[in-house]
Amino acid sequence: MDINFNKNEDHNKLLVSSLRQRLAKVKLGGGEKRIKKHHSKGKMTARERIDFLLDDHEKSIEIAAFAGEGMYEEHGGCPSGGVVVKIGHVSGKQCIVVANDATVKAGAWFPITGKKNLRAQEIAIENRLPIIYLVDSAGVYLPMQDEIFPDKEHFGRIFRNNAVMSSMGITQIAAVMGSCVAGGAYLPIMSDEALIVEKTGSIFLAGSYLVKAAIGESIDNETLGGATTHSEISGVTDYKAKDDKDALTKIQNIMDKIGDFDKAGYSHKKPALPKEKPEEIYGILPKKRSDQYDMHKIIDRLVDNSEFEEYKEGYGQTIITGYARIDGWAVGIVANQRKIVKTKKGEMQFGGVIYSDSADKATRFIANCNQKKIPLVFLQDVTGFMVGSKSEHGGIIKDGAKMVNAVSNSVVPKFTIIIGNSYGAGNYAMCGKAYDPRLIAAWPSAELAVMGGTQAAKVLAQIETASMEKKGEKVDEKKEKEVFEKLKAKYDEQTSAYYAAARIWTDGIIDPLDTRKWISMGIEAANHAPIQKDFNMGVIQT
Repeated sequence: MDINFNKNEDHNKLLVSSLRQRLAKVKLGGGEKRIKKHHSKGKMTARERIDFLLDDHEKSIEIAAFAGEGMYEEHGGCPSGGVVVKIGHVSGKQCIVVANDATVKAGAWFPITGKKNLRAQEIAIENRLPIIYLVDSAGVYLPMQDEIFPDKEHFGRIFRNNAVMSSMGITQIAAVMGSCVAGGAYLPIMSDEALIVEKTGSIFLAGSYLVKAAIGESIDNETLGGATTHSEISGVTDYKAKDDKDALTKIQNIMDKIGDFDKAGYSHKKPALPKEKPEEIYGILPKKRSDQYDMHKIIDRLVDNSEFEEYKEGYGQTIITGYARIDGWAVGIVANQRKIVKTKKGEMQFGGVIYSDSADKATRFIANCNQKKIPLVFLQDVTGFMVGSKSEHGGIIKDGAKMVNAVSNSVVPKFTIIIGNSYGAGNYAMCGKAYDPRLIAAWPSAELAVMGGTQAAKVLAQIETASMEKKGEKVDEKKEKEVFEKLKAKYDEQTSAYYAAARIWTDGIIDPLDTRKWISMGIEAANHAPIQKDFNMGVIQT
């Protein structure tokens, strides 16, 4: 191994170590004191509930763990968006579990909480995946009600989705394990089956204080909407559980009886590990995002037996396309090549840039995968499409549009891993969040932005200094540098993988060694949902 490999390895392992430390902090939710208080009530935490419920919590993936990070600091923060979401197996059935974290503002809903819940439901709808809600929430966080209550993608959309999923035959099970108030009370009751835990669970449209204020009736919360009331008087809930573990066991028993699902029929064979060592990814991926490397070496460490059948190998070389298997599942891979390549005409093409021939190749390959019913995996490390007169005259916009069209209209499931750069229209063409990947994850090395931090800061600095000079301010070299550094620091923060994950632009930041698990679990989920329409690219410029 050369010295650069060792430097890269040290850098990337430090990034993964930082990722683990940040995840450990997130998993504490509202903090150790609040967890202790939660336990004193005889309740398990959201994560403890999920781990108990799943067959094997190690064989699960967490969605949007960093949701809300660095946001709402003036309100005390909202770790993990105040809700934990995982895809795993319950009684042998793959499902998605959504659990309110009552250690974070009593499980109250912030704007990002609503977005995360809607993302969980989106995954369930796209993949026809059973969804289990573990409810323990004080309802909408009132100081921010205007940002979560009335709009199309706000709180009310969740209940609309409950109804839509029910009509689609997607199993929904809800356990009321704590507070469930006001509008939030509809979620468990719009599920197929609802459980409630004695003494800790409660459901009502208005609590005892509001009832007293509204109609003058004096009543305690347990009598108003506790487990006995809703299991024996109102009939709102279907099962009564004596404690959290009893409720979770009942859910496991319900899931155990669910029949098999109609399969999409994606090709699956016995899984095999890569022949090349996956941990070598840390040394291959460069420390500097501007440095070149061969994406083939990354692919060899992700796919079964390190076997990759490349499509149009000698054409359009700044995008790699080909067939492989990941954990036994057949996949079509579309990856940006970050190595400078030379065409047969003797022209040099820069790595990470999409040229016309690369876009043309990718479009054809995506169409082939749709015809063969092969899920697509996009490995992003892209700075954008090639610019300049030669590219413009050659129709780069037209060829790029074809690729975007193919990605947009693809009917096979798509999965996106952001390895490095994800800039500009390259993000779109390589199946960014706006193009409906079933799952989208980023490595700690990822950056998402319109353009790189240095380039953006230079452009913005020129605009700002020109504005200052117009106002009569003196701008010397020192001032220019000061403006540039300030803008670059701000821009770099916004391009970080964590900034994107906090806003759920991605489903998570993952250790590169977990990539195979994410893709495998994603295709397993997608196999629940047979393709409903034919692939059709519509009208395209030729």
